[in-house]
Amino acid sequence: MELPTITAAPGTPDCGPPVRGDDGWVVTRHADVVAALTDPRCVVPSVDPDAPPGTLGWLRAFVCRFSPPGSHPARRSIGVAALDRVDPRDLSRAAARLTDELFDRVAAEASTGGSARTGGVDRGPRLLEVMGAVARRVPVRVLADRLGLADPTAAVAAVTAVAAAYHPGADPDAVARADRAVAALVAMSPSAPDEVTANRIGLLVQASDATAGLIGGAVRHGLAAPAGLRTSGLLAEVLRLDPPVRATRRVATVAIDLGGRTIRAAEPLLLRFDAANRDPAVHPAPDRFVVGRAGGALTFGAGPRGCPGERHALALAEGVVDVVRRRCRRVDLPVPYAPHPTLRVPTRIEVILR
Repeated sequence: MELPTITAAPGTPDCGPPVRGDDGWVVTRHADVVAALTDPRCVVPSVDPDAPPGTLGWLRAFVCRFSPPGSHPARRSIGVAALDRVDPRDLSRAAARLTDELFDRVAAEASTGGSARTGGVDRGPRLLEVMGAVARRVPVRVLADRLGLADPTAAVAAVTAVAAAYHPGADPDAVARADRAVAALVAMSPSAPDEVTANRIGLLVQASDATAGLIGGAVRHGLAAPAGLRTSGLLAEVLRLDPPVRATRRVATVAIDLGGRTIRAAEPLLLRFDAANRDPAVHPAPDRFVVGRAGGALTFGAGPRGCPGERHALALAEGVVDVVRRRCRRVDLPVPYAPHPTLRVPTRIEVILR
């Protein structure tokens, strides 16, 4: 079985001891990244705790993703409890059904001479743009429905707007759009305390760019893969070799030793998942695609702040990618990516619907 070859994305650093970068320390070795992720002295960068209610700043202040150590466990438990009520197998089946429905609509419009424009569809009959048509729509819509939002379809555009400005440093126009989108998502959400509502929305935001990027990577690398390669195996190695989340940030609260380097208090750390996932100390022949490889990927994080929705994200992605692999064939065109300091998400992947 000839497996995909997935080369390191541009800008992926080599593994080595922590080095000083333009904005703090860059951490690339698997052991060092795990050490920083699991060390309580390494915390997420702080956010404004007093932002106006119903805004992007309010969302950041309440979600576990940006919470300080004192409030993180309780807020994380809110998200875990919400996800415990959602069966990943149901998510996968629902994602597959919705993807099939969207593809059926495209095929019907094409066969009747219609515009063939469904989501991201354009450039002629049966030519389909995966990112807009399904990767950015299906996971959020399915999860929003299971989390009880009143209008899961409308939630897709709102969550996308929030995700575009979620990490600090977004431009003012994106933040203003995200403020309006957060207010819309709050209005769609079941009545609950602020922490519950915010962390429900946070689950959707986390399912947006990262899951879309995983689907995009799996479609890009997997359409030419043998049919015998299970989608779950494809996703596992895409997570490692072409992760949609390339890095995450921490700040040292006190002086620490990390990988033989002294990190001073308040110095920032950029933890490079993309490099650590190819660390030869953990993954022999790290650039090879190996089904069932031991060690896995760090892309969902590790330790007490590891992503609580890993199983759910993989289930959503598997449901979509299974259908794409069954019903589409690849188009040999370049795949552009959105510029982002820590994410790797395709902006456009075209396929031909069979």
